[in-house]
Amino acid sequence: MLAVAAVWALAGGCADERSPVLPEVVKAPAKIARCVLTLQDARAGDVARERLQRDIDQYVSGRPGRVAYSFLELNSGVGFGHAEHQHDMITASGAKVDILTALMLDRDRLHEDERDLAERMIIESDNGAADALWGRVGGAMSGVYQRLGLNETAPGPGMYWGGTSTSPADRIRLLKVLVNGGKGLSDGDRALVLGLMGRVVKDQSWGVSAAARPGDRVALKNGWTPRPFIHNSWAVTSYGRVVGPGRDLLLAVQTDQQPGEGPGIETIERVARMIGSRFDELSPTTTRSCPKNPVA
Repeated sequence: MLAVAAVWALAGGCADERSPVLPEVVKAPAKIARCVLTLQDARAGDVARERLQRDIDQYVSGRPGRVAYSFLELNSGVGFGHAEHQHDMITASGAKVDILTALMLDRDRLHEDERDLAERMIIESDNGAADALWGRVGGAMSGVYQRLGLNETAPGPGMYWGGTSTSPADRIRLLKVLVNGGKGLSDGDRALVLGLMGRVVKDQSWGVSAAARPGDRVALKNGWTPRPFIHNSWAVTSYGRVVGPGRDLLLAVQTDQQPGEGPGIETIERVARMIGSRFDELSPTTTRSCPKNPVA
């Protein structure tokens, strides 16, 4: 009996002993990415544009002579101007891009001497080179302007290419053709013209280049000339393209009846700088959570 009791005691003791419990592995909850939409804030953009335009116009109203400007950002379509269709203001050396563009439309390719003249005319603003090339295309300029859709531009009389009159709006139209193509200009033609405008000598690189940030690329052409028979004043102009991250700006600023070259340059650069420094404010964005039950 003692032996049997011992066996039952041993068996009972074994039955009460519990097996070790292993900890359960708990998986971390999966992270669910938050869906956020980035949208254009049209209302804030309109307010910013109105404010910038008001500030520029207020500045211009206090400057000497006449001032007209226009700008357009190619990617967003954002732009505006002041007196941008004023077309009785001369381009002076700004017409040299017109001369080269006309020559391109008339040639399959430039002759070697024409290429040399073109480089001097745009990069150095050489008047002798402009005279030589104007003599080859000047008589056809009215037709060229019509072909390019520059209805607010008229060639200067006779050999006076500097007397070509235009508007900021037409300068923007010309730049759009040079950038986007069409109107009979080949890719090579456009690359040549814009390339030369991007190599303008340093002492002539003032003007709408003031809109550029560090690292932006600039292609421009400026014009400046005394007008002794117009109140002994000056005409000063600048137009071009400023390209960089998030922007492809076309700008044109024209002034005349200026007391000197310096005041005209100062006005042009201040307008361009205001546009360049505040451009990002014109296309603001806002964020919004994605709809929970989007409609298919």
